[in-house]
Amino acid sequence: MASSIINFLSPNAVILDLRAANKQSLLHALSEQASASTKLPAETIFAELSKRENLGSTGMGEGVAIPHATYSGLSTTFGLVARVKPPVDFEAIDGKPVDLVFLLLTPASGEKTHLNALAAISRRLRNREITEKLRTSADAAAFYNLMVDEKRCA
Repeated sequence: MASSIINFLSPNAVILDLRAANKQSLLHALSEQASASTKLPAETIFAELSKRENLGSTGMGEGVAIPHATYSGLSTTFGLVARVKPPVDFEAIDGKPVDLVFLLLTPASGEKTHLNALAAISRRLRNREITEKLRTSADAAAFYNLMVDEKRCA
């Protein structure tokens, strides 16, 4: 069953023009934001994201990264999306810096949900028309609508 981004990304989980010095500080900032919404400790989120990044960068190229992890203490899938300015080195597969980051956290028991959510995010962020509009979006509401409107630029 396909997953829809609107099911795990809320309008208040959009951060525009987040500043970070490097990949680690970006993951810290995202962990802090996710902690406020999920009530998971930021240190735990950061540790799990770092563990996943140690397996290989989640920078998928073209300025996009999808850091993700699963948690036993999480009851529902959670997404957070950020536009990063200036872009940061994320050790992406194409070597390009990252300016669009989608953080995905899923319950440990939901492997299929995790994979379906990753696929939905990846499909959306591989669409160049979408990513160009996200990079120039004037406000968080427009950015959110671009992320969740599956009819637009599908």
